[in-house]
Amino acid sequence: LKILITGGAGYVGSVVIPQLIEDGHHVKCLDRFFFGDEYLSQSKFINKLELIRDDIRWFKPNILEDVDVVLDLAAISNDPAGDLNPEKTYEINHKGRARVAKLSKENGVKRYVLASSASIYGQQSNIANENSEVKPLTVYSKANRNAEVDNLSLNDENFTVTALRFSSVYGNSARMRFDTAVNCMVLDLFKNKKISVRGKLNKRPFIHIKDVVRAYQSIIDAPKEKICGQIFNVGSEEQNFEMGELAQEIVTSSGIDCDIELNDTNDHRSYFASFQKIRESIGYSTRH
Repeated sequence: LKILITGGAGYVGSVVIPQLIEDGHHVKCLDRFFFGDEYLSQSKFINKLELIRDDIRWFKPNILEDVDVVLDLAAISNDPAGDLNPEKTYEINHKGRARVAKLSKENGVKRYVLASSASIYGQQSNIANENSEVKPLTVYSKANRNAEVDNLSLNDENFTVTALRFSSVYGNSARMRFDTAVNCMVLDLFKNKKISVRGKLNKRPFIHIKDVVRAYQSIIDAPKEKICGQIFNVGSEEQNFEMGELAQEIVTSSGIDCDIELNDTNDHRSYFASFQKIRESIGYSTRH
């Protein structure tokens, strides 16, 4: 297949793209390349990967010609970053991605997959499934929800739209991030021999980056009728953790002597998620 991945040079995209190429797809990566393109410019990717330095807010629609699938990952990528400039966050995460979906449909793309986030659940006392009321608390999660609503409304028999609400991602990438909870704690552990936890009782679901890649593979390969117009939580119940418990798990797994410093937080996001729907619909479950 011909696949366009927006934001493909980022933390997740840098792991997704090599796998898609290995699977035999031809990939176009549309990205601003703020963090460089050295990794994706390697000779092993030549002829299999097309790098397009552009922006989802104003790229020319002809980029979408002959594309079968769009994986829309371009975004300001977390809650704190989203709060720094709310206007830009809405412009990119909502309007920019709504534009990608609309142009995809107009240019004959068959499948469009939105990278959303489980953070749109906000604060939940029960385990959140896809029918739970969403309670986005931040600009980032509100923009994600807006993009879901707009883009899913474009779904029809010729244009399959799927939204994936990912758990908090961790694991190694060529374009590493240390601002996600697990990666941040692991860095703290090795660098400072101490893990600082903000909001020890806050609940969150987590997912390894390799399982994110597998989720994209599953959606690309899934029968249309199983995924059209659907929202899926992506992760596993075994990796629903309270933040304090998560830090303890990391210390135990590492076998390194380390202090855990528990702090309060003004972050009210706290939710566990259910992943039954994606398991039962397309047989996807995590392996890491």
